[in-house]
Amino acid sequence: MSRAHLVLIEGMLLLGAAGLCAASDDQGFVLRGVAQDLPAYFPGYLGNGYIGTLSAPRGTEPTRSYLVGFMDYTPGDMSRPAAVPAWNEVDFSATPPGEGLAWLNRAQLDSRHFDAWQQTLDERAGTLTTSYRYVDHGRATAVEVTTLVSEAAPHLAATRFAITPDYDGVVHLSFPLLLWANHAPRFPLAEMSGPEVEAAVAAYGLTLEPSPPATSDRAAIWYPGYTEVTASDGDAASLSLWLDGKAPQGLTMGMAAAVALPAGATAETVTLQRGRYRLALDISFRVERGRSYAFTKYVALSRAGWGGNAAEDLTLAREARRRGFEQLLTEQRAAWDALWQSDIVIEGDPRAQQVAHSELYYLLASSTPDTAWSPGPDALTPGYTAHVFWDSDTWMFPALLLLHPERAKSMVAFRERTLEPAQQRARQHGFAGAMFPWESDPENGSDQTPHSAIVLADTEIHVTADVAIAQWQYYLASGDREWLRAHGWPVIREAARFWASRATFDAPRKRYDIAHVTSVAESYNDIPNDTFTNVSVARVLNIAVAAAKLSGAQPDPLWERIAKLLYIPMAPDGSRHLPFDPSVPLHGNSDFGGGPLPLLFLPPLDLDASAKLLSGDYAFAVRPMPLAHAAAISMGPAPAIVAAATVGDGEEAAALLAGNLSGGTLKPPFNVRTETATNNVGYFLTGSGGYIQSLLYGFTGLRIREQGLVEAYAPLLPAGWSSLTLRNVSFRGQHLDIRVARDAAGAVRLTREVRTTP
Repeated sequence: MSRAHLVLIEGMLLLGAAGLCAASDDQGFVLRGVAQDLPAYFPGYLGNGYIGTLSAPRGTEPTRSYLVGFMDYTPGDMSRPAAVPAWNEVDFSATPPGEGLAWLNRAQLDSRHFDAWQQTLDERAGTLTTSYRYVDHGRATAVEVTTLVSEAAPHLAATRFAITPDYDGVVHLSFPLLLWANHAPRFPLAEMSGPEVEAAVAAYGLTLEPSPPATSDRAAIWYPGYTEVTASDGDAASLSLWLDGKAPQGLTMGMAAAVALPAGATAETVTLQRGRYRLALDISFRVERGRSYAFTKYVALSRAGWGGNAAEDLTLAREARRRGFEQLLTEQRAAWDALWQSDIVIEGDPRAQQVAHSELYYLLASSTPDTAWSPGPDALTPGYTAHVFWDSDTWMFPALLLLHPERAKSMVAFRERTLEPAQQRARQHGFAGAMFPWESDPENGSDQTPHSAIVLADTEIHVTADVAIAQWQYYLASGDREWLRAHGWPVIREAARFWASRATFDAPRKRYDIAHVTSVAESYNDIPNDTFTNVSVARVLNIAVAAAKLSGAQPDPLWERIAKLLYIPMAPDGSRHLPFDPSVPLHGNSDFGGGPLPLLFLPPLDLDASAKLLSGDYAFAVRPMPLAHAAAISMGPAPAIVAAATVGDGEEAAALLAGNLSGGTLKPPFNVRTETATNNVGYFLTGSGGYIQSLLYGFTGLRIREQGLVEAYAPLLPAGWSSLTLRNVSFRGQHLDIRVARDAAGAVRLTREVRTTP
């Protein structure tokens, strides 16, 4: 039995077990957590690219929320996303008179207090619904909580708290805005070496080890930034709260909430509570057995440069309240339904379909259309401190380009918007052009790499090539020459200028080298001629020549010369690439296995190589990679599955996909992608992009080239799949449905159908 068959069998067994904890509907849009999931609860994510927050088991607890590009610039630290006051909390007490109030959010999360617990993430509608029977001092209350972050009105969010009591009497509710304290300890990470960071973490009794189920290994240093509340108030009569805040050395923000009581009902008492950490409306309300009551908290958020202040937010929140929750929900569903008109449909594999939808959901919930913002690897969370890495250009951008080009465009626009700081950085390092940071601040594009990783910032410089390749890919997919001239070409030009100044000419060998780099296989540091870097640089220099001509500019003759003479390490017999310069000693299969060579198969790079050379690279760098290793890292699908599909190894491609689905990087019940199976760095959009790329470009064989959307390699289908359809692909003004299926003779074929309307 082949290892592919073994992995497929193992995957089916694991998925059968997982199915007990996470159920989905037939279309794979709905994920449900049930009581068995509570001991290892991994939060889901709600967002619209501008606002992001996490779920919590009760559906009513306060969770940290973040605004796009709203950063804390505390001196000595690297920038980090500032947690804004928690807007989603609702608390409830059904305690009878004379017993003292016992609050739902403090009740032990066990079967004595919570019965029939279920939480549902509806990815098609962008809503989270939590339901259970809550028992407080003998009083049982059926609870249903629905929360959304609006896709239709990006400044708005809301949570509806509905109860049905089995008793008569008075209940108490609290609708707060929780004002987070500044995180302690704070570390001067912009100044500390790696050993110093480790020592400081240990001195505070903390650890850099992961804490299951949902704490990453770097949580001790990836803590949230701070928002200082500069003004806050509320009004009991109008059931309203509002506040203004500011991040240290950063931007201002605003927030407001408007509470709606059940229709036709009146509160017995309403009290405004104002404290150092809590601004709240506390309400007492008389209920009757068997009747249902819905309370809704409407919230509006803004930050400088996106919206206004607390006064304007209050107007938005009150207007949302006037229109009602059902209207907000209807608009939310319509907005998400419009997004899902572009989709990936898999027939014959419900699990692969479910994961395709969850990966797309997290990408869509974390990106913005028609802006100049780009998400970090872990969405709007403190993971990787919300900085923008090459992950955005190389992993997320290609996953969105064909299905949601308006969101992909925002990612390349971010690089144009932050071109000037990249140019300044190149000058500081003694080079021409633009040197994009390893970790870019999402608001101002400055280099925010912690000092402990400064070697990556200075020498893992392939990021500047990744940026330029994404710009060119957007042009090829859009066909928009005016965009290229005005927006893409300046970025590509400055990247080419950087590489022309960074490469050095070896006169005796008549070649160009790029020395003193860190490979994408990061255990190889300060080496010459990393193959992935050099191949990418040659691609960028050739792109720059083409882009210059299309933009009516004169290309630098040096670009073409360097691209032609840049050394690309090859095996002596020419059968495959070498990972690095031959002078670099290999120390076993580490990082991606085979060094950086699997990344030569990334679709955006679209390596121009013979079938023989591709097969040689695959046989050396991808095929020997243990499946357990490939399955346990989220960045595996794009290079590994695409590589197998590129060389026509359908059995291996299917095995790698099955391993990815069952390898432990998808955390139940909401298919949260973590960076690896063990480190719990969650909402890992890099891995989400890799999975989607394996479907868009791997099994289809499609590549984006000057000639169009080309069937560069033969399409493949895993044995159990009936078909794979890319719905509503957008390419050069056309909208297409692209289908991979077997014909009557059993051969796999790709067909295209042009849509008359999007």
